Amino acid sequence: MKPRIHWVSPLPPAKTDIAHYTRRILPELAAASDLVLWTDTPEWDRELYNFCPVRRLDPDRIMPRDFAKAGRRDGTLGQSPEAVFVNIGNAWPFHAGFLRMIQRIPSVVVLHDLAIQELCFDAIKNGLFPRETYEATMARWHGETGLHRVQEVFADHHKVGELAKEIPGFEMTLSSAVSVLTHTAIARDAIGATQTVPTYLLDLPFRPSTKKPQVIRSGIGPLRFVQFGYSGPNRRLEQVLEALAPLKGEIDFRLDIMGSVWDPSYVQRRIDALNLNQNVKLHGFVEESDLDQKLREAHLVFNLRYPTMGEASGSQLRIWNAAAPSVVTNLGWYATLPSNTVFKIEQDEEIPALQALVRRLHADPSIGREIGAAGRARLEEKHTPSHYVKAVTNVAARFSSDAASAMRAWRLKDAPPLPGIR
Repeated sequence: MKPRIHWVSPLPPAKTDIAHYTRRILPELAAASDLVLWTDTPEWDRELYNFCPVRRLDPDRIMPRDFAKAGRRDGTLGQSPEAVFVNIGNAWPFHAGFLRMIQRIPSVVVLHDLAIQELCFDAIKNGLFPRETYEATMARWHGETGLHRVQEVFADHHKVGELAKEIPGFEMTLSSAVSVLTHTAIARDAIGATQTVPTYLLDLPFRPSTKKPQVIRSGIGPLRFVQFGYSGPNRRLEQVLEALAPLKGEIDFRLDIMGSVWDPSYVQRRIDALNLNQNVKLHGFVEESDLDQKLREAHLVFNLRYPTMGEASGSQLRIWNAAAPSVVTNLGWYATLPSNTVFKIEQDEEIPALQALVRRLHADPSIGREIGAAGRARLEEKHTPSHYVKAVTNVAARFSSDAASAMRAWRLKDAPPLPGIR
């Protein structure tokens, strides 16, 4: 019998990679399970109905019985436990409601970012999460010192990045968790160290193109660079610009920036101040086909992170799909990638290391070819949706036994029991 899975997630057309991630695995997930998609926004792509039912949830009112009845014509409960998966990332517009919900609904937490302090503080600031619940959880896990530290950030929100490095905040997802599904060994180990819930490590999925890409990287004309995705300050775009600016008279290059940046006006001012107007272009969001074409043409893709939020990178999987070479910061998940699949630089040598790499590419534009090919091979071997969904269904099958394990662990810690599985 197929497991019954309730999958709570942002859904397309929401502008977050977690919505795209859900869509990428949807055909296999719908085939392998009795699947219902849930989200808390009023609109989603109608084509999702080609795979399974889609329901809108009220994160503050939905109960476990509502999941169990959903999609059943007679409104009766099913014969087996319902496995509820809730995707949590670090962006408050998409995950604040889900974070509230998992404080009381037993679920498998799909934790995309280990560090979620920005989610917590932005949700509280926008009236979407109770500050008292947040502070009580931080005090429970980190004592009076931790509570004092987070209260300092309420006084100066700009310190939230520093706080995330010290106290990532993932404990906010554990109150009613049955288990946690992670995409990095760092996240798995951090949650495992709490000795509270079963934790699973899965390779982040991406659907490879059916044909290996026809790579078009010219040895004539400017070097082609790309940065894309949802770029906050930790994506190091400002440092990339600072590294490229002194090379302008020495090397001909073009940098295309696609997707969103945290402050477009500020970034454009930096481009102007560094006299990079002829070399750098902000595109905003583009069609996926246009992005993939730019990646196939790129001599180098910038995919830096500091600080890392403990996340795996969907952007890196898209880069590998295009057999493109990328440069990453040698930290977190990126440090675990095979050295033949990416260029790695140390964060404390960031700008000179980037400049040295660009000079290498200028001297020999073909040096990224083997890096890109090895990345594409790894994508096909480790990250396909079929691999991922098989593991998800195994986690779903363990929902009841994992709930019992989590209950025992909390009791050993003299903590309150899980609200929904007493």
